[in-house]
Amino acid sequence: MIPGDTRLNAARRARELEQLGDAAEVDVVVIGGGITGAGLALDAASRGLSTVLVERHDLAFGTSRWSSKLVHGGLRYLASGQFGIAYESAAERHILMTRTAPHLTRAVAQVMPLFAPGHRSRGAYVGAGYLLGDGLRRVARTPGSLLRAPAPIDADTVRALAPAVRGAELRGGLRGWDGQLIDDARLVIAVARTAAGFGARILTRVAAVRAAGDTVALRDERGGGALTLRARAVLNATGVWAGDLDPDVLLRPSRGTHLVLDAARLGGSDVSLTVPLPGSRNRVVFTVPAPHGRVYVGLTDVPADGPVPDVPEPSEAEIALLLDTLSAALELPLERSDVLGAFAGLRPLLVDPGGAEGDTADLSRRHAILESADGVLSVVGGKLTTYRRMAQDGIDAAAARRGLAVPASPTRDLPLVGAWPRARLDGIAAAPRLVRRYGTEAPRVAALPEGRDAVRGVTAQELVWAVAAEGALTVDDLLDRRTRLGLVTGDREASLPAAEAALDAAPSGR
Repeated sequence: MIPGDTRLNAARRARELEQLGDAAEVDVVVIGGGITGAGLALDAASRGLSTVLVERHDLAFGTSRWSSKLVHGGLRYLASGQFGIAYESAAERHILMTRTAPHLTRAVAQVMPLFAPGHRSRGAYVGAGYLLGDGLRRVARTPGSLLRAPAPIDADTVRALAPAVRGAELRGGLRGWDGQLIDDARLVIAVARTAAGFGARILTRVAAVRAAGDTVALRDERGGGALTLRARAVLNATGVWAGDLDPDVLLRPSRGTHLVLDAARLGGSDVSLTVPLPGSRNRVVFTVPAPHGRVYVGLTDVPADGPVPDVPEPSEAEIALLLDTLSAALELPLERSDVLGAFAGLRPLLVDPGGAEGDTADLSRRHAILESADGVLSVVGGKLTTYRRMAQDGIDAAAARRGLAVPASPTRDLPLVGAWPRARLDGIAAAPRLVRRYGTEAPRVAALPEGRDAVRGVTAQELVWAVAAEGALTVDDLLDRRTRLGLVTGDREASLPAAEAALDAAPSGR
């Protein structure tokens, strides 16, 4: 059970900034409000450490909102021989789907159509990988009732599941299963709010100007004030920006681009359609069912050289690659005009100083805790699915190196705010769409006063709740991270009045 108030809003932010004051001392300061930083704050606070998280933008502003919205079981890592990471992914997927966030996750079918010629060899190769992945699922003890075993399917079943697939040369397909997040940004917010319930101060729009192993200089980006915190441990969780705080952190960012399409363009399919990338044995392009009648198409994996931008931009070459690869499996090829929006994220891939330069697709997704010369601990690498283990390792390292007396991490069995057993989610008295986003809090959201709705079924109550309880401070927070309407320009523009009204109407809004 979460012991305290989990609501994040402007009033709480102002109050906690004032309470901290200048030269305050805490156990842990976490810099960065993505999934790694939120996970660190929850792990630290749930162990009884006084904790402050600072983020210069909004929660999930960076990489954590640009993922494929999946909780992977590690199949891809098996193909490249990264068995430890593959098992860790399967184990953490199990924890997310069965204990910590059943309401934010679901099983999604992955359908790979098999076309002649070459369908037998491709089917044997991919089928073997699916079986290995299912072995990981069994080792992690995820029940078959949640993630079913993979199996071959005939051509008629492929077309029934994915109506847009072309019939010519189709000889059947394979169906596997993996985990899907309702929304990656919502997971970050749930983790951060749970941390707040354990007493962590979650301070967005607060920049870390300078950091050392025992002090952090902060600037309030809204109010303009400045303060210095003393800390027993300072953790850098800024992902691809980690080198800004510690130049010795060696990362080679990789850009992953996704497209946003109308789900109707692919026949309204609710499966992940998977198509091999030409010239690669292990990489694929896939679709992911998304909220608001959309579908995402991803994923590129190209080096992102040069300065790291706040918001990465997809290239036209990447967009064309995704369209062409997916179109090869479709009856009606996709056109550039089918793309309603596109987004790109940067993966913080660790570089082995002694290793050879290679394709970013081959770099490890392992995580590491690195200490700078002045004592800042950087938690870098890793992936969204394994955030909890990264956080546990980070706080374990901080405790060992700074002499913090803490119990073992409880987060393996700690439900996030809104979590409820999967088998009982249908019993929550609210619309299923709200239950999938808010879990046990859905009835409270639905009970808020009516107001100006956004588009795509997003209600005024959801927008007001985001301001009153989920830390949204601006229109951008509402549209780009709490609802994801901002992914499509037309949806964003049409929803601006509703977002403005919610900021005015919500308690602690402006």
